[in-house]
Amino acid sequence: MRAQSSATAAPPIAVAARRDRAGLGTLQAALGVIAFSLTFPATAWGLEGFGPWSLVAVRSVLAALIAGGCLLALRVPPPDRRHRPGLVVVGAGVVVGFPMLTTLALQTSTTAHAAVVVGLLPLTTALLSALRVGSRPSRTFWVAALAGAAAVVAFTVQQSGGALTTADLYLFAALLVCAAGYTEGGRLARVMPGWQVIGWALVLCLPLAVPAAAIALTLEPVRLTAHSVTGLLWVAAGSQFLGLIVWYRGMAAIGIPKASQLQLAQPLLTLVWSVLLLNEHLTVAAPLTAAAVLVCIAVTQRARG
Repeated sequence: MRAQSSATAAPPIAVAARRDRAGLGTLQAALGVIAFSLTFPATAWGLEGFGPWSLVAVRSVLAALIAGGCLLALRVPPPDRRHRPGLVVVGAGVVVGFPMLTTLALQTSTTAHAAVVVGLLPLTTALLSALRVGSRPSRTFWVAALAGAAAVVAFTVQQSGGALTTADLYLFAALLVCAAGYTEGGRLARVMPGWQVIGWALVLCLPLAVPAAAIALTLEPVRLTAHSVTGLLWVAAGSQFLGLIVWYRGMAAIGIPKASQLQLAQPLLTLVWSVLLLNEHLTVAAPLTAAAVLVCIAVTQRARG
């Protein structure tokens, strides 16, 4: 008779449950990427009627009101003190830093150019994740991630002629602060629901966002149009709240490094939106980059950490 140990072999039901959870996590992270891919076109629309400071401040206020309303309606208790420093990092990175820096960049940069520069975000997030939470992806993962990043860099250089601009510096700074916010948010989403992570981060920023919005609206002209209002509503409700909810849930389910690699598809999706919504010109290099990036995504999703 052979002795069977449950410690060495997981039951089939448990294995299936883990696979279902991983599949759902991948879907949620992908939905987050789709929401984020519309952020730059929506920001460009918003800049048609708002100044950069007004747009960022008002979007933060609206998103915080939505998040605060959900937290109050569901009677969610305040987060533990030990989680609050992490929430501050999330707020500084994804609520304030990234929106502000990318909005300033989009004043002089096209959405297509900004999208491919921010395509380096997955690799930046994976690097910070390895430093912050001790994740150790496999060598295959890193090779595929670096290949995807190289494809994005090559595309960026080809588009800009090899010259860095002030907008590029804004975008590179945005990469760092956003990656820090994603990493900390993904870590917190393992111990609290993802929507509460971004919800409390938005609420924590509200005392700064309200006076900032009041000052900015008095100093910058406002012209309400269908485009500007639609862009503002999307970056507030879609990008700043709903997209981050599914994104953090996805990161908690499949891990920060793998989820971040799904964002390699984000700049290419943004290129499509820039053509359809903003009538920007799409170069022939985009399909080649898309093919290379999609291959890298497939490899990173199969690589085991």
